[in-house]
Amino acid sequence: MVTRHLIANWRELPTGAYPRLGVITSRKIGNAVARSRARRLMREVFRKHRAELLPPADMVLIARPALTGKTYAEVERDYLHVLKHAHLIKSP
Repeated sequence: MVTRHLIANWRELPTGAYPRLGVITSRKIGNAVARSRARRLMREVFRKHRAELLPPADMVLIARPALTGKTYAEVERDYLHVLKHAHLIKSP
C-alpha cells in the first residue's frame, strides 16, 4: 500500500507470532542524517502500535522522499491509515 510518506508491505503471521519490522530508506530521502531520522520515525511508530496488530504481521516500510522533514504525528497518521485499510487494526 502506498501513502504520501511511505510504502508498506506486510505478511500476516500465525497467532502468537511476534511482529517484526524492516525499514528501507534510499538516497532519494536525503543525506545520512535524513535517512537515519526517517528510519527512527518509522521504527518508533511501529513499536508504539505493535500490540494493536490484530493478526501479527511482518512489515516492510519504505520511506518516500516526502517523508523528509515530517513530524512524528504525520508519519504516524500515514502508518495508521495503512493499518486500517489493510484491516490489521480495528477502526475506531
